[in-house]
Amino acid sequence: MNGSQDMKEKVLQKFAEVFGDREDVSVYFAPGRVNLIGEHTDYNGGHVFPCALTIGTYGAARKRNDRKLRFYSMNFEAIGLIETDLDDLKPYKEADWTNYPKGILWAFEEKGMKIPAGMDLVLYGNIPNGSGLSSSASIEVLTGYILKDFFGFDVTNQDLALIGQFSENKFNGVNCGIMDQFAIAMGKAGHAIFLDTADLSCQYAPVRLNGAKIVISCSNKKRGLGDSKYNERRSECEAALAKLRKELDIQSLGDLSEAQFEEKKGLIEDPVQVRRARHAVYENRRTIQAVEALDAGDLAQFGKLMNASHISLRDDYEVTGKELDTLVEEAWKIDGVIGSRMTGAGFGGCTVSIVKEEAVETFIDKVGAAYLDKIGYSADFYAVEIGGGPCRL
Repeated sequence: MNGSQDMKEKVLQKFAEVFGDREDVSVYFAPGRVNLIGEHTDYNGGHVFPCALTIGTYGAARKRNDRKLRFYSMNFEAIGLIETDLDDLKPYKEADWTNYPKGILWAFEEKGMKIPAGMDLVLYGNIPNGSGLSSSASIEVLTGYILKDFFGFDVTNQDLALIGQFSENKFNGVNCGIMDQFAIAMGKAGHAIFLDTADLSCQYAPVRLNGAKIVISCSNKKRGLGDSKYNERRSECEAALAKLRKELDIQSLGDLSEAQFEEKKGLIEDPVQVRRARHAVYENRRTIQAVEALDAGDLAQFGKLMNASHISLRDDYEVTGKELDTLVEEAWKIDGVIGSRMTGAGFGGCTVSIVKEEAVETFIDKVGAAYLDKIGYSADFYAVEIGGGPCRL
């Protein structure tokens, strides 16, 4: 708990500096997340297997007596204080990162929960920026949790996830699935969440790593194309699904077994769409098998499925890119690496690896050196722990 106490003090100090004092200020936390396996399946009606992390977003917030909203981020100090109010909840480019909390305020109102008063908010995230560990979803869930706490709205953590996704889709225009917000809102220490995105049924699976660590390798490649490519992949999968539905009674690609897909893939004329759909089908099955392997204590099999996931994302879904491929291929060369794959949307961002504790240092040295040599700039590495969901500190 000590780390979060330090963070709490840090945001309270900044709050006093920005807003003059720290009377009646509450501090909240929402985690970041990493997806262990099940990538680009969440909008294809498949399974995902994310976990919340102990790093995330801290927010110091205070209710106001008027309708003003004043936002400040310690991660973007150059931007300074951004002011708006509850009567102007629209996404403006110059509003920058504040479009995430504003989107949540907007979404609560859209869902019939009128927000009676504004707030002052200072945020600090210790999630690496642009890393693909979901800093935006973390801010969304955090804001929703603050609103629930401030105004007593009758919403569950699952509702907060759905409101976060709704605001990202409709307010911020990113066509994301439910996974990020769900993993963050529903996080449980020591457990990953086996989520069926088709119906939001989920179970918690204990992650027993028996002397291994989860290591995140951050490529430091700034994602520019991510969102446009993301929406493109979605429409390729939707087109493939429409062709398959001519003969199959299915709601999503996640409904298919590998054998059914192989039998009917001829219905999809476009070879690119065939590859996209194949990834969605096989990745969903891999995720189900990975959770069974973990349950049986077979970490080696879990690692093999992670590796196969990366190959499919590289060859069939084509969302990895040189940076992520270099991180993963270098990881595979190291003794003590159980599995390694890209995680998140791709085109930059991070990889997730399961590495035996005694090999972590070698892993960071060797993969780091090879990456710098091949890519020309450094990667960052984080050994992470699995944490719980949003809370008031």
